[in-house]
Amino acid sequence: MLGFIARRILYAIPTFFAVSIVAFIIIQLPPGDYLTTLVASMASQGETVDPAALEALRNRYGLGEPIWVQYFKWMSNIFLRGDFGQSFEWNQPVASLIWNRLFLSFMLSLSTLLFVWAVALPVGIYSAVRQYSLGDYAFTFLGFIGLAIPNFLLALLLMYIGFRFFGQSVGGLFSPEYQEAPWSWAKFVDMLSHLWIPIVIIGTAGTASLIRIMRANLLDELRKPYVVTARAKGLPEHQVILRYPVRVALNPFVSTIGWVLPALISGEAITAIVLSLPTTGPLLLRALMSQDMYLAGSFILMLSTLTIIGTLLSDVLLALLDPRIRLE
Repeated sequence: MLGFIARRILYAIPTFFAVSIVAFIIIQLPPGDYLTTLVASMASQGETVDPAALEALRNRYGLGEPIWVQYFKWMSNIFLRGDFGQSFEWNQPVASLIWNRLFLSFMLSLSTLLFVWAVALPVGIYSAVRQYSLGDYAFTFLGFIGLAIPNFLLALLLMYIGFRFFGQSVGGLFSPEYQEAPWSWAKFVDMLSHLWIPIVIIGTAGTASLIRIMRANLLDELRKPYVVTARAKGLPEHQVILRYPVRVALNPFVSTIGWVLPALISGEAITAIVLSLPTTGPLLLRALMSQDMYLAGSFILMLSTLTIIGTLLSDVLLALLDPRIRLE
């Protein structure tokens, strides 16, 4: 087992560097750079920029160097000094901008992931065991609704419900009195009271798709001979279902961790904009629009790292769940 995990970690290292190269190339593909975007924006407002000052800024940020030089400079600073570069637009270190919002994004994503699993797993099992029942049809209908409704529309609806029927302040993760307050237990509880709206919104689509995956996988297993044999031996029905077919059906379910983690972070962007959440999503969108390459590149690198970590977790959990996967 340790050898299996070591091999997967070794595979993840070159994958990380390959993804970082692709991410840096992608953010360099649009014509121009941050300074050309800044000049165009100021020109549209009738303002001009001193060419000497523009050249000084270009030299300061290394924008005149070849792309491969910029990439190696960026990556070496990350690994040697933990420096993700300087944000052009905010004129602050990228690390400070990211870490200030990363905790809230992590809390939101982790809570949403737990919500997705807590709902999708039992509902998927119920839909498979009670196939074509009224409950199965109801959950199938709700699943399709969850996949069909855009997140921003659901956000607007739940914002109205939260304000109209629960009296909560609309938008944000904190009440007005806690916006600038230092962290305390009262502020943490206040955040939890606001967290349910973005959790439901972001987790709805993921929950709906995982319910369908679990239902389909379990239906395939319930029809196999070993389930009939377990029933013939007189085992209770709940043991027959949970001990054998559910465990096998969890394989594809667990493998979705690889795409669920980054999808929650990236899919949170539009919802965060609608709800005015102080998370990483709106900052990523703004960085991409302004071609703030170090800030945008750091976010893309973070999403890619989450994908690699999610895939690694999937491999390890699948190996623990099914010993056949560890065999050559």
